[in-house]
Amino acid sequence: MSTAPANPQHQKISPNDVLRFLLELFAFVSLGIWGFLAFPLPWPGVLIGIGAPLLAILAWALFVSPKAVFRIDTFGKALVEIAVFSAAAIGWWTLGQPIVAVVFAVVAAVSGILHGRRELAR
Repeated sequence: MSTAPANPQHQKISPNDVLRFLLELFAFVSLGIWGFLAFPLPWPGVLIGIGAPLLAILAWALFVSPKAVFRIDTFGKALVEIAVFSAAAIGWWTLGQPIVAVVFAVVAAVSGILHGRRELAR
């Protein structure tokens, strides 16, 4: 008897999947915070504070999301993910929060490596 799910779209959600979702949300919020705090208000701070997370969300939805518009390989997804997470970490660094930047970057990197290994094993 096989233990594989009948439908590959309905796979079990792992703790790392939950962590990745939280990292994704944190990255989007971080980019907004960075935009509002790193630039003069109202302009360009408002534009960047809203535009940076929207651009990251768009890239994520187009390429990385489970229901992505464009299907790309694991390495392409990893590049988009690295770009979004790196931008968020760099944002925290430029705001004078190196501990937040480093902790976020390390957790995101470990989570990404674990996810990538699982994807490549399929």
